[in-house]
Amino acid sequence: MALSDNTRGILLMCGSMLGFTVNDGLMKSATEHMPLFQAIFLRGVIATLGIILIARAQGVRQFVPQGRDRFWVAARTVGEIASTATFLIALTQMPIANLSAIMQSLPLAVTLGAAVFLGEPIGWRRLTAILVGFVGVLIIVKPGADFDVWSVLGLASVAGVVLRDLATRKFSRAMPSTVGAVWAAVSVMVMGGLVTAWQGWTPLTLRPMLEVAAAGAFIIAGYVFAVRVMRVGDLAVVAPFRYTSLLWAILIGWLVFGALPDFWTWVGSGIVVASGVYVFIRERVRFAKA
Repeated sequence: MALSDNTRGILLMCGSMLGFTVNDGLMKSATEHMPLFQAIFLRGVIATLGIILIARAQGVRQFVPQGRDRFWVAARTVGEIASTATFLIALTQMPIANLSAIMQSLPLAVTLGAAVFLGEPIGWRRLTAILVGFVGVLIIVKPGADFDVWSVLGLASVAGVVLRDLATRKFSRAMPSTVGAVWAAVSVMVMGGLVTAWQGWTPLTLRPMLEVAAAGAFIIAGYVFAVRVMRVGDLAVVAPFRYTSLLWAILIGWLVFGALPDFWTWVGSGIVVASGVYVFIRERVRFAKA
């Protein structure tokens, strides 16, 4: 029986979130046996080659941004470097499910950032939902209790992704999205290579090499699915399934690292996810009215 567009879109979204989350789990495991930035560099080599091949398959031949796109590609690249470095540093010290729970605030933060910095309209209902969602984030990070520098880095990673996504919104229609992705992959790879050159190269064993190679494959798969999902099904049906990344992170944290979120992380995650879904529904209502 043929699948409907919405069903295929849901499966692609779940697959994309699984790809990105498995990549996180593999990187967390690999960095137990090799320096973090060495792992970032090796994964970056694989990801860069994969994304370039994808871009070429899509017919992209020009990878140098033109005009104002140069500035916005540079801004997106800064956000990509900052978010990747802070996220992976935090990941080496935090349970994957806890960090993933913090990252679920991204849609809320991007919506607020678009209103503040890009002048996009935001009603009181969505603003209230965003504020409630940030209360959920505070419950997760527990200021004054378990709040530490790693939680700060998790929040810094959110800020980096907000910069990345807002810069992406400013790309001209003429520039393929894969061009920005190629520059991001190259810049993260170079960052990892420079820090590794300064720290020194550590001889590799088979297990972390395989884990980094697999991480590169999964992050490419996540990217491919994320691009395809935007072209399949009704976004109002498909988009809320991005929160399955939290479920994947909890499952990986339990099966691989033997860790489960505590009660307050569950509570905060529920608030963040519910707020995010509500914000998205309100955006669809506003769009329909317009």
